[in-house]
Amino acid sequence: MAINRPASPFWRFLYEHSLAIVIVLLTLGTLAGQFVTGWHDYNDELKDMGLVALSAGQYFHSGHFLEATFENWESEFLQMGLYVLLTVWLRQRGSSESKKLYEEEEVDAEPDASKEDAPWPVRQGGWVLQLYKNSLSIAFFLLFFGAFFLHARGGAEVYSIEQVHDGKAAVSTWEYMATSRFWFESLQNWQSEFLSILSIVTLSIFLRQHGSPESKPVDAAHGETGK
Repeated sequence: MAINRPASPFWRFLYEHSLAIVIVLLTLGTLAGQFVTGWHDYNDELKDMGLVALSAGQYFHSGHFLEATFENWESEFLQMGLYVLLTVWLRQRGSSESKKLYEEEEVDAEPDASKEDAPWPVRQGGWVLQLYKNSLSIAFFLLFFGAFFLHARGGAEVYSIEQVHDGKAAVSTWEYMATSRFWFESLQNWQSEFLSILSIVTLSIFLRQHGSPESKPVDAAHGETGK
């Protein structure tokens, strides 16, 4: 059944972009909460070390905020990048997150440059098209490596402050990346992201959510694979 299109351009915009708008608001709200609570928590740590507390502006540029933010972002981008690639080749019987087991799907078809609304890279062809065909995974991995480095940079600053306070030498970003602390921070986030992928892949075999495109139809058999 078709849904009536809002007459007002404003309400139409809100309806057509409601998913992104809500997620952006949730992201900004939780990031603001992280900033405020992290600022107070880090100032408590600095006070315990006999160091000067940071203003809000100083904390925004601090290694603590940088590390806490990008430590989480890197795992999210890694999760999505790997998931996009793994679902190209791998299957899971009964999962709504898998391609069908033995059938060709629309996403496997070669792009058609003759389509009137085909994106510019498809019409351009050549290396531009080859790059565009893998642009989603490339974007996620570029974001991952950027967040990975910023996590290390922020962590190195925090670690160096602690080292100097204990009478030890500060470390560079690259030296910090060789520490077990850096890899502990990364791996504890990576495993949780992989667990979330496993959860949606396997739970969608047996469980349903009416109205969600991430779920199979409520009356679909457990063995039915794909959307």
